[in-house]
Amino acid sequence: MKIIALLPMKGNSERVPNKNLKDFNGKPLFHHVLQSLQNCKLIDEVIINTDSDKIAESASVFSKVKIHQRPQEICGDFVSMNDVIANDLDNSDGDIYLQTHSTNPLLKTDTLSQSIEQFNSSTSDSLFSVTKLQTRLYWKDGKPVNHNPDELIRTQDLPPLFEENSNIFIFTKESFVNAGNKRIGVNPTMFEIDKIEAIDIDEPQDFILAETIQKLNLVK
Repeated sequence: MKIIALLPMKGNSERVPNKNLKDFNGKPLFHHVLQSLQNCKLIDEVIINTDSDKIAESASVFSKVKIHQRPQEICGDFVSMNDVIANDLDNSDGDIYLQTHSTNPLLKTDTLSQSIEQFNSSTSDSLFSVTKLQTRLYWKDGKPVNHNPDELIRTQDLPPLFEENSNIFIFTKESFVNAGNKRIGVNPTMFEIDKIEAIDIDEPQDFILAETIQKLNLVK
C-alpha cells in the first residue's frame, strides 16, 4: 500500500510575505512540517505542488520529495485547494493520500502516524483533523450557538464542538471523486489534535506564537 503526502505551496503569500521560505527558528517555515513527513515511516513519498522554483530547490534536500510544477491554469490566490489536489491525484499513483500545509510547523511525526493508523482501522472513506472547542460561542447577531445564557454552566461541561484545523486530511482517489472532488469524503472520521500542536499560521501573530512555542519546546 503506497501512502503519498501532499504538501502544496505557492510562492506568493499576502498576509505573511514570502511565508513558506521565511525563517522559522533557523530554517524555512515549510521545512518543519516537511521534516515530520520525511520522518514518518508510513509515508512513502511527499509531493510538493508549487509555482516557485525557490521552494522546489529548497525542498530538494529531502529524499522523499517529488516536485509537481503547478500548471498556469491552477496558479493564483483564488484557486481552490481541491483543484490543486485533483492535479496531484491525476499525476500520481497512491493508494492513500495525506494532505497537510506548510503552515503547520508544530505537527509531529507521531501524530501523522496515529492519524494514518486511525484511518486504516476505520470504515470511513476519509479523515480530517479537528480541535475541540468548549467555550461559549455566539452567532453574529448575538444569539448563542451552543449554550443557554440563562443557565450559566461551566464551560468544561458544555457539549464540545469541533473545529476543522487544516492540519491533516486523509482520503483516497475514490473518496475524492465520490465527494465531488473534495478531500473530506461522504463518510469521514474526525481526528482530534491538541490546539497547541495544531496552530496554523495565517497571520503575522500566528507566526510569532508558533515560533515561540517551538522555541520553548511546549509541544509534547
